[in-house]
Amino acid sequence: MKPSSSLSNDQKLKICHHKAANSSIKQSALANWAMQEFKLSKVPTQGTISNILAKRQQYESMDSTELTSKRKRVVKHPELDNVLANWVLQCQARRVALSGDLIKEKARQFARQLELGERTPEFSNGWLAKFNIRHGFKAQKSYGESGSTDLDAIDRNMPTIKEKLQRYSLQDIYNMDETRLFYRMAPDRTIAQRQIEGSKKDKTRLTFVFAANADGSHKMEPLIIGHAQRPRAFNRKSGEQLGFYYRSNAKAWMTGLIFREWLQKMDQQMQDANRKVLLLLYNAPSHVVRDLPLTNVQVFLFPANTTSKIQPMDAGIIAAFKRRYRRFQLQDAIDRDEQQKADIYKVDQLIVMKWAKAAWNDISSKTIANCFKHTGLFERETQKNEVGSEEQDIENELKDAINQLSISRPMSVHELINPEEEQQVAHEEISDEDLIKLSSSQDQEEEEDGKVMAENPPMSTKEKLNVLHSCISFLDLSNPNHVIAHKVLRNIQFEIRTIEKKTNYFR
Repeated sequence: MKPSSSLSNDQKLKICHHKAANSSIKQSALANWAMQEFKLSKVPTQGTISNILAKRQQYESMDSTELTSKRKRVVKHPELDNVLANWVLQCQARRVALSGDLIKEKARQFARQLELGERTPEFSNGWLAKFNIRHGFKAQKSYGESGSTDLDAIDRNMPTIKEKLQRYSLQDIYNMDETRLFYRMAPDRTIAQRQIEGSKKDKTRLTFVFAANADGSHKMEPLIIGHAQRPRAFNRKSGEQLGFYYRSNAKAWMTGLIFREWLQKMDQQMQDANRKVLLLLYNAPSHVVRDLPLTNVQVFLFPANTTSKIQPMDAGIIAAFKRRYRRFQLQDAIDRDEQQKADIYKVDQLIVMKWAKAAWNDISSKTIANCFKHTGLFERETQKNEVGSEEQDIENELKDAINQLSISRPMSVHELINPEEEQQVAHEEISDEDLIKLSSSQDQEEEEDGKVMAENPPMSTKEKLNVLHSCISFLDLSNPNHVIAHKVLRNIQFEIRTIEKKTNYFR
């Protein structure tokens, strides 16, 4: 029998059970075990194993027919399922008492708004049971006020927060938060306002989800939320295939369902690392933890009225990311201006995501640790070294870049990094109308005017080496900065030649 490259749901469940029976096994070893156990043609990727483990609850809820299938049974009305689940999560965040009958009635209402017509399902008790199992919702009942008193007291009783934090080492205290990015925004007040007002049409907004620990030793992979599942710039590939943790909906917002997926993935990562951690979260409508079977992540919700100063991400980490992103953007804009391009700020989403990933990776552990320290939450010193000069150097680079561009009403660096519109993350309660819009995303994103500046076409190995050779011949090795550049360029040459040799060997 020819080895298969795909896994059935039953096999995925067995992977989850094997992991549960061998808690210390690493995902790479688990992937090798799966290939041998199920006689697969290739080893599953780390991303595949991680996703399987995060969905254990779904596989355990499947019947025998679904388990023998290569994929989970397709939900007949995915948009209805999505919008209703997000509505339930939002009700949970508001501590609204929900009954099964109320959920079914809301489902009927959404079905009418989605114009399902004759396709409207019968909202029976069986349908409700499957809906609850699918999303991990337990039997609906009045929530009461469990835990609410402690949350209300947090803002008035800072010592209580500090005492809780003292139970964890700095490397085991995390903070997560979201931020919007108008990624084509020009550093010109007039142009920027016009761009922001039109962003709903040209969809040049992304939401980024960042998380890191208090000593800065671990920056988690950022989650990026866009409008389209596969924007044109993706060239028919998925975000995962391009190396990104990417999700989408019509408004590029964080939703309850996306948040729960993210949190379960974090919990699985901590299980794999055999770590117990504390996650500090803003008490937003989408941050619903109830009913999630978390084993290694304890969530601590700040009250909704907590000031940004108490949030490490808002205390400078997100600003550090945006300084570095805008540096990439303005450096590129200067290049395009010299080439006399028509719209020097118009780049495609894939380029933006690559810049963003590099910007996040560039933030030092010292910068992150100092931002945690400045919140005042910690009695301990997170880092003694101040890194303000590092951020100031980047701000000076941004000032120089803005001065090099022909701008009628230039923004200040502060305005560029902290535009008011980017601070308005979708933490507010979402209306039914917006929930319906969030339930869908376009498969392809039509770029405005079809004239987006894409990445340069692929170069051959010979062309790459010729370009590097030209750059190296330009260098003056009596200049210390040029010596550093020379070493970097030579390393890139070596990498390109090594890859070429390996490619030729396997042809």
